[in-house]
Amino acid sequence: MGRTRLEADTLRELHDAHAAALLAFATRLCDGDRGRAQDVVQETLLRAWQHPEALDPDRGPARAWLFTVARNLAIDSRRARASRPLEVGDAPLALVPTSGDDIDRALDSWLVADALGALTAAHREVLLETFYRGRSVAEAAAVLGVPPGTVKSRAYYALRALRVALAERGVEP
Repeated sequence: MGRTRLEADTLRELHDAHAAALLAFATRLCDGDRGRAQDVVQETLLRAWQHPEALDPDRGPARAWLFTVARNLAIDSRRARASRPLEVGDAPLALVPTSGDDIDRALDSWLVADALGALTAAHREVLLETFYRGRSVAEAAAVLGVPPGTVKSRAYYALRALRVALAERGVEP
């Protein structure tokens, strides 16, 4: 719906007569934030353009209506900002590792721990002693109280079972 030239001239006159006072008023309402205050003034004048009947001199001074609209817009803006979480800068992002290595390592550890949980206790003990704690076959045999040949055999079958458990979790060797 097009506006007439008369309406455009009226709006320009309205701006020239009231914009400075509206901006000062809106700046106070917006706690000194001039950018938000300018947005409030712009939206106020847009509302005046959308509702020319409100500017009818028979209804009273236009300035009173404009200031009421600006006040309501500033209040609405403040409420909208209060309902959103506090915005923070980019500083917290600096704490996030830039490479996925740490995250990948943590995910791999969780997968291996989960897969180890699927093994029998005897297989898990052998793998923990030989791989995690770094003991030799003889040392692991002494700790576990089994012959060295049993440690070798359990380690072999434990690794096979671990490979299957990891494959079930989507990890390929």
